[in-house]
Amino acid sequence: MAGTEPRARPRLPGDSSVTSDGHGRRWRSVTATTLPLTGRPTRVISVPAMAAAVKEKEEKDSEEVDAAETEGRVRAWAAEQAARGRRVALVTSGGTQVPLEARAVRFLENFSSGRRGAASAERLVRAGYAVCFLHRARSAFPWARALPPHGPALLDALRLTPGPPPGVAAAPAALPALLPALREYRRATEAGALLAIEFTALVEYLALLRAAARALAPLGSSVMFYLAAAVSDFYIPVSEMPEHKIQSSEGPLQITMKMVPKMLSPLVREWAPEAFVISFKLETDPQILLDKSRQALEKYRHQVVVANVLESRRTSVIIVTRDSQTPLSLSDEEIAQGMEIEEKIVSYLQGQHTAFIERKG
Repeated sequence: MAGTEPRARPRLPGDSSVTSDGHGRRWRSVTATTLPLTGRPTRVISVPAMAAAVKEKEEKDSEEVDAAETEGRVRAWAAEQAARGRRVALVTSGGTQVPLEARAVRFLENFSSGRRGAASAERLVRAGYAVCFLHRARSAFPWARALPPHGPALLDALRLTPGPPPGVAAAPAALPALLPALREYRRATEAGALLAIEFTALVEYLALLRAAARALAPLGSSVMFYLAAAVSDFYIPVSEMPEHKIQSSEGPLQITMKMVPKMLSPLVREWAPEAFVISFKLETDPQILLDKSRQALEKYRHQVVVANVLESRRTSVIIVTRDSQTPLSLSDEEIAQGMEIEEKIVSYLQGQHTAFIERKG
């Protein structure tokens, strides 16, 4: 450009120099610099930082490939449900895992087992919805909840049958719970009413949620987002993680974590703006529960918050909307009969969803 002096070529990633330590040992160092138009001093990027940046990009590219495949799969499945006239619910379930190291040995978790999401998915299918079940690996799964837990209880529920050939059968005592669960699961899968998608890490969950939301957006108001997963609020970016296992010999551990971007805002405003969206709010202090729920509704502009307190979450919740709050609870008799609070939650929200669709016209 006329009137400007030519700039020297900046050193690029891959430029190198040879260095000696004075003892005959030599190594090649790689640096990268930036040459901003503002004329600010150049920035030197160390080899470890470059390696971390490359690793982060490779992982991001891999996540994008997985998310693109998931989006295509959900889109095709959703089109089938629309052709059958079914409403669709995306149910998220279970906790997210946050690694502390790049080659992770240690993680941060929460106590979520996925029971609420799995129980709700069962009720939604029973109510006529097709359910896309975005769940944490090895968390509770719809209808598999009827199986005894892994370990002696599961082994005791099985019996060997004489051959030939030898086989395995369920013990008679296990059948009353297993048979109805197995029938409902078979009915749901044979009808194509259940699509399961698995995640483990936080970043995987966020990428898959976005992909599924985009795939379901064309269904408009007939889609319900039932966001029951317990998503971590904090994480460590890959570029800031140590590569190897953190050594306890180095003394007490101090960790600085970043805030996880809230997905409700882009979900409501960009990915699926016509959908019926339900979030969950869990608190240990009942005094702040309703205020926190209303603040979420005001901030994110979605339709419903299911508010619950840690100690009573299995037996009571409050359904909060912009103009109402409706408590739902189980009586002692209902608890004795084995009813779960998710039955009341889903029944109530199904009615709310119907009203939402009618308002949308």
